[in-house]
Amino acid sequence: MNQFERVRDYLTGLQDRICAAIETADGQARFIEDNWQRAEGGGGRTRILREGAVFEQAGIGFSDVAGTRLPPSASANRPELAGASWRACGVSLVFHPRNPYLPTTHANVRYFRAERDGEHVASWFGGGFDLTPFYPFDEDVRHWHQVAHDLCAPYGETRYAEHKRWCDDYFFLKHRNETRGVGGLFFDDLHGDFEQDFAYLRAVGEGFLDAYLPIVERRKDTPYGEREREFQLYRRGRYVEFNLVYDRGTLFGLQSGGRSESILMSLPPRVRWEYGYVPQEGSAEARLAAYLTPRDWLD
Repeated sequence: MNQFERVRDYLTGLQDRICAAIETADGQARFIEDNWQRAEGGGGRTRILREGAVFEQAGIGFSDVAGTRLPPSASANRPELAGASWRACGVSLVFHPRNPYLPTTHANVRYFRAERDGEHVASWFGGGFDLTPFYPFDEDVRHWHQVAHDLCAPYGETRYAEHKRWCDDYFFLKHRNETRGVGGLFFDDLHGDFEQDFAYLRAVGEGFLDAYLPIVERRKDTPYGEREREFQLYRRGRYVEFNLVYDRGTLFGLQSGGRSESILMSLPPRVRWEYGYVPQEGSAEARLAAYLTPRDWLD
């Protein structure tokens, strides 16, 4: 089994494990699966859970796609990839809970490889996970970052700080001057040592459930009303803005001829925008703004 096949097999198993865990956490709905093929090469399987007891929508997709020409989102500033064939596989998820006190979350782990005339040109790992609360709880944010810190620890003293900072920088809405949420980890172009980098990818993939499921258990039954629901829908608008304006994964998928339904499964099923919205001073809604700026959550 070659390196790409090893990563691919891990990722399909990861998708299975996360789906099983989320179905258990929801307790009501089940994932449905769409298998699809891409004309230029490859395909994937997209799984969606809808209208559950806990999750209004949960989407997790696996893809293994290939081509002979990279889209601009991947080839910019990489002249060595000109004329190379490529193959990429990954698992990406976005979960939109029903309860406004339970955060939205995203995770992604992926591997990319390029060849020319059968010779290796470049390969790298990427991924991470991040958390987007609407009504944040300090213990949840600290837990999220503690899991991230601990899984990074075997890979060097600076790994957590570097990949946390990368997450803060990447998931930043410049036109709103705020982060998408409270961050987590983000990394790309990881290509030092295959075995070590693959181990880190697995740590991030497995660490996601360790970080998220305890928050689900703490917040899924929190009472809420129409006010909290309306604020949740309003803040989901920021999620849409980021994914459609800045997200490189969305751009890569669309520019490379990917399946639009699978690429856009990250968008929430219900969302609203409100012109000139300003939360009432001192309200729980106004409190969120203090969390949408990078900080050391473990200090």
